[in-house]
Amino acid sequence: MKIIGLCGGSGAGKSAASAAIYALGGEVIDADRVYRELCVPGSACLAEIENAFGPTALTESGALNRPAVAAIIYGDPEKRALLNAITHKHIKAETERRLEEYREKGVSAVVVDAPLLFEAGFDKMCDVTVGIVADRAFRIARIVARDGVDEATAERRIASQMPDSLLSLMCDHIIENNGSAAQLYDKATQLFANIIEWRLIC
Repeated sequence: MKIIGLCGGSGAGKSAASAAIYALGGEVIDADRVYRELCVPGSACLAEIENAFGPTALTESGALNRPAVAAIIYGDPEKRALLNAITHKHIKAETERRLEEYREKGVSAVVVDAPLLFEAGFDKMCDVTVGIVADRAFRIARIVARDGVDEATAERRIASQMPDSLLSLMCDHIIENNGSAAQLYDKATQLFANIIEWRLIC
């Protein structure tokens, strides 16, 4: 089973590219979705967050109090690093569990869709890494259309993330997404097929 690490900044088209793996009989593990599924009342992840940041980190119903946690870590790199260490540990453990499950089922390939693929160390569990990049204007337009925010908000979001120039240096393969959704799908499908069949050096 090939494990493909997929990353890219907001508006680059990462989620659309990951969907191409299904046509090849593969599966997708979305790290953001895994995190949301782990943040349910009574979970080990939330218990650890509460222990680290106090009872205000959770709502009265036991759910994650996102505004409160955001206020706690705002402007405090150490607390932000602590939160990331807690959440990444639980996301990695669940990702590894799902990978083993897919391996036992005989799945040909799995895309691990993780925005912080390198920063959080998810790349170490992957056979190959793929980055999705796009011109800034395309990314801004996609963010505005998708999230209903203004261009200034989209600009700030992009500025806070790893630049495409660095991503291009770190990833094994890069897909440029400056065209249509159909073009991106075709590019991703071809690249994933080559990786699965080892026609590319990974």
